[in-house]
Amino acid sequence: MANIQHATLAGGCFWCIESAFNSVEGVESAFSGYAGGHTNNPSYEQVCSGNTGHAEVVRVNFDADKLTYRDVLEIFFALHNPTQLNKQGNDVGTQYRSAIFYHDDAQKAEAEKIIAEIGAENIWPEPVVTEVVEINNYTQAEDYHQDYFSNNPQNQYCNMVVAPKLAKFKKNFASRLKS
Repeated sequence: MANIQHATLAGGCFWCIESAFNSVEGVESAFSGYAGGHTNNPSYEQVCSGNTGHAEVVRVNFDADKLTYRDVLEIFFALHNPTQLNKQGNDVGTQYRSAIFYHDDAQKAEAEKIIAEIGAENIWPEPVVTEVVEINNYTQAEDYHQDYFSNNPQNQYCNMVVAPKLAKFKKNFASRLKS
């Protein structure tokens, strides 16, 4: 029986983060959603307005016997720039912030540890601004957002932004990808 655990991560637009995690060995599923806001069950349009307080997130369901939480965080930090406050590239607003929504104290401690290590190793020229907050007010995004990149190859944003990020990710993490 699989040892399924959950990670909820915000790193800009959820389409790229979700697509990347769904290709990783040990990930059972990854779903786009919203977390951290004050509105119950917000719609995509409400979250995009920036008024709900939510971030676009990906809920990663992973087999902890095949992939550790630290592994998940290392992949997460490779997928986005954790030094950009409330933005990723051209996506600007609090809904695109970098955040780790922890599910228990062990996840909180691991997240804080890896952020401190990144800072100590000067991996980025600017400080990491990733929030580490307890998971709250999570809602799975609408069905049309799930597996969006695969289902919408003609989408201009997917071609211009998501595809290059995924290509780089797959090159750098080839040994971790599902066959």
